Amino acid sequence: MTDTAPLVSLRNLHKHFHLGGNLLGRNRAVLRAVDGVDLDIRRGETLGLVGESGCGKSTLARTLIRLYQPTSGEMLFDGTDIAPLSERTLAPFRSRMQMIFQDPYASLNGRMTVRDLIAEPLEIARIGTPQTRTERVFELLKRVGLNPDHATRFAHEFSGGQRQRIGIARAIALNPDLVICDEPISALDVSIQAQVVNMLEDLQDELGLTYLFITHDLSMVRHISDRIGVMYLGRIVELASNHDLYVRPSHPYTRALLASIPVPDPTVRRESEPMRGEIPSPIDIPSGCRFRTRCPLATELCAAQEPPLRDIGGGHLAACHYAGDTAMQTGQAA
Repeated sequence: MTDTAPLVSLRNLHKHFHLGGNLLGRNRAVLRAVDGVDLDIRRGETLGLVGESGCGKSTLARTLIRLYQPTSGEMLFDGTDIAPLSERTLAPFRSRMQMIFQDPYASLNGRMTVRDLIAEPLEIARIGTPQTRTERVFELLKRVGLNPDHATRFAHEFSGGQRQRIGIARAIALNPDLVICDEPISALDVSIQAQVVNMLEDLQDELGLTYLFITHDLSMVRHISDRIGVMYLGRIVELASNHDLYVRPSHPYTRALLASIPVPDPTVRRESEPMRGEIPSPIDIPSGCRFRTRCPLATELCAAQEPPLRDIGGGHLAACHYAGDTAMQTGQAA
């Protein structure tokens, strides 16, 4: 059972990128990749984060782990706001937050042996001696289903699934509290994906890990997550328990995402149609509700006023003026 106290609390978090402009730096476009996110991650839970490519999921993850400096907002980690911390004062928190990257081929240095790859976090943190670090590497390899003999090999000698296991071993080497899984299975064969997900669940039980699991695979996130957040154009538009999100999706974007999941039965009738159009540019975000340009329920209110992320019952949050209304279920806005 998870502790209800949040390990991570994000409050009005922004990450903007300034693009182009003239020689004096004027008239530069601003790409609002993360644009006012409020989110809690409870200790011991797996929080899934889904959305289309370009919605800001990976930028949010990299900002949370401070690979990117946030533009504004608070990032509370175990009660401490790590957003304004310098690299020196941030150092004690680095070992408590680790990341598993999407591409196991790009995330491992091909010139380093597996032993050096996994031991590197221990060396940076100045933990142990060369001998104890090697023993720790052997232990971690066994824990992720690899052989201690693999420690002397190089990354290019392994399959994609084995490389991702090496990345996972490296991520848990320092016994972190939070592990951010940024689409950790999307580059793997389908036959390997379930093995890796099951291993992540076993490690969570054994080590008491907290996961932020980012993915575009709505079927997989349902399997692994306790709660699921839906992100669109830099903001969270819906957040609910695993069960609630799939049984009663309340934001039109969530309903459209679920409608896009392939069903192996052509006679099954969809309750809602897949969304239309493309996601707008984060440089030119629509006024009011960000989803209104693709939403079948959009009204003048949606263009004039951005809906807040509000509780529509039982901790189910949705950012839609019509969330929870009968109009949402019938497909006709009032």
